[in-house]
Amino acid sequence: MSKPKRYTITTALPYTNGPIHIGHLAGVYVPADIYARYLRLTGNEVVFIGGSDEHGVPITIKAKNEGVTPQDIVDKYHAIIKKSFEDFGITYDNYSRTSAQIHHDTASEFFKTLDAKGEFIEETTEQLYDEEANQFLADRFVVGTCPNCGYEESYGDQCENCGTSHNATDLINPKSAITGNTPTLKRTKHWFLPLDKHEAFLKEWILEGHKKDWKSNVYGQCKSWIDDGLRPRAVTRDLDWGIPVPAEGGEGKVLYVWFDAPIGYISSTKEWAEREGKGWEPYWKDKDTKLVHFIGKDNIVFHCIIFPAMLKAEGNYILPENVPANEFLNLEGNKLSTSKNWAVWLPEYLEEFPGQQDVLRYALNANAPETKDNDFTWKDFQARNNNELVAIFGNFINRVVVLTNKYYAGIVPEPSEFTEVDEETLAAVKAYPDVIASSIERYRFREAGQELMNLARLGNKYLADAEPWKVIKEDEARTKTIMYLALQIASALATLSEPFLPFTSTKLKNILCHSALDAESTWNDITTKEVLLPAGHQIGKAELLFSKIEDTTIQKQLDKLEASKKVNEAANKTVEPQKDTITFEDFTKLDIRVGTILEAEKMPKTKKLLKLKVDTGIDTRTIVSGIAESFSAEEVVGKRVTVLVNLAPRALRGVESQGMILMTETPEGKLVFVNPDSEHVVSNGLKIS
Repeated sequence: MSKPKRYTITTALPYTNGPIHIGHLAGVYVPADIYARYLRLTGNEVVFIGGSDEHGVPITIKAKNEGVTPQDIVDKYHAIIKKSFEDFGITYDNYSRTSAQIHHDTASEFFKTLDAKGEFIEETTEQLYDEEANQFLADRFVVGTCPNCGYEESYGDQCENCGTSHNATDLINPKSAITGNTPTLKRTKHWFLPLDKHEAFLKEWILEGHKKDWKSNVYGQCKSWIDDGLRPRAVTRDLDWGIPVPAEGGEGKVLYVWFDAPIGYISSTKEWAEREGKGWEPYWKDKDTKLVHFIGKDNIVFHCIIFPAMLKAEGNYILPENVPANEFLNLEGNKLSTSKNWAVWLPEYLEEFPGQQDVLRYALNANAPETKDNDFTWKDFQARNNNELVAIFGNFINRVVVLTNKYYAGIVPEPSEFTEVDEETLAAVKAYPDVIASSIERYRFREAGQELMNLARLGNKYLADAEPWKVIKEDEARTKTIMYLALQIASALATLSEPFLPFTSTKLKNILCHSALDAESTWNDITTKEVLLPAGHQIGKAELLFSKIEDTTIQKQLDKLEASKKVNEAANKTVEPQKDTITFEDFTKLDIRVGTILEAEKMPKTKKLLKLKVDTGIDTRTIVSGIAESFSAEEVVGKRVTVLVNLAPRALRGVESQGMILMTETPEGKLVFVNPDSEHVVSNGLKIS
């Protein structure tokens, strides 16, 4: 394990235009919290910084859609997000917001410093403009086809499909997100950060300095950007929501959100330092401080190229030592989508799964998208809980505590001589802090979480092999040793689980009465101390750490997603326009009769076609129907159907079809037969009611 050090840990600032969902948690906030908790447990000096990004264009779009002000939107969602993080156990030292005055002041001063040093260039360029809305279209006010991958719903600043960043003017077939109109080009002046000026520095710092220690996805995206040649990037925008540009000629313009948002890490640190009576500068200007940004892959460029260029240009700040960005998390095989309500929202989860924060933390970490996009499924969530947390971790702790209370009234017994197995088990337990730490310090949190579960497996195996419930009948001294050692494993789990399962850790420490010890165990104590729970120590009664999650609970969540899918399908369904008007005489030409399917067989080498023999009442004829994907040949035999008998014959795959079976769709999209009324058929087969 590394020596104690000062760390500044930041997480991507979430947009305050909606609540947090599992994609945010898995990609950024759970790994960051694991890291921060671990560093504190190992005696490091940590400031863990977060906050709400309240100046993004998505916020102004949402405000327009809801007919309220942007301030109304950010006030609402900042409160929701902040409370969700607190309830979920994300241990920020400070969670701020970019609408705070301290942030406006900090970002303005940063801009003015760079401006005074000549680090910006001013250019008049053509920007997309919506004539009807009478405004320039900044980033997410414009959508179009991505020039990189062809995705037709790319935003003006970034494609959510391939992750590529670009300018709105790069889009193919751009459309205004406000009116839907095709925008025009209009000239406007802006300030630009000339990234090309810093290209040599970035090449040396990233491509040479971090080739081995940065994640391959991060390094690869940075290399691609640098190899492509860096270009000036605008730092201002024509908007009325944000931080006003503090320079002559900046009227009606604000700082571009990508410029002001990362400065939010600095202003949030300042806010924390003022509250705590500390200095903020060591956390941002001391070369011995380790700065780590936790982000998703869509923010790699901003945190690895643009923000470092800003910090380097300012001249007084440290640069990030690592940016362990994760890939994206999908949900039940589909991409998470706020607009389509295809998500698991944190506030809803906390309400529907009370007291089960750690289950979601564990499931998300176990399936974290560390090296590739991964998929969250409710069935996997259930299996992680039932088969691992309940059956392994919870089972071990419950057996240890129940047996200790049963045999010794909850008092840790005095051990006798250790066997070779006991010594090996204790040695394995003492190795786990370093094993888990090694994974965490390499940002392999999924691996670290599984090592924690391996410690619980070790405990289960030790108890199963030692069988104290049998040994108690013949060797009381040996039983005491077994239970003493099992309690040491339980105590180690109580400490080592804190970064991953903080609520469980607290509950387990309470059961084991850690607070009654002279000094509660630290991470390093597990390796160095001979005894974690001394003989004679009183523990509490057993409580279930985890509860089994039933199928009905999971089905309820799947039903919610299915309902969202149906709503989206209905909203996106293309309705065929009305056909040309016909007369009543045209209508009476249709000869519709009720028939019975006598025989049915699948047409060879086709997916959709069934060959049917149908008794129409006037004859028996062959009809080929494209219903094989909805019905088997066996299940349609004997069905009464409605048949258009005077449709001109048509050859399908060499078989002449002499009519049409009338079908329709339910609101859910299921294909069904038009229900025939066998009692009332007029002479031409048509019943009108």
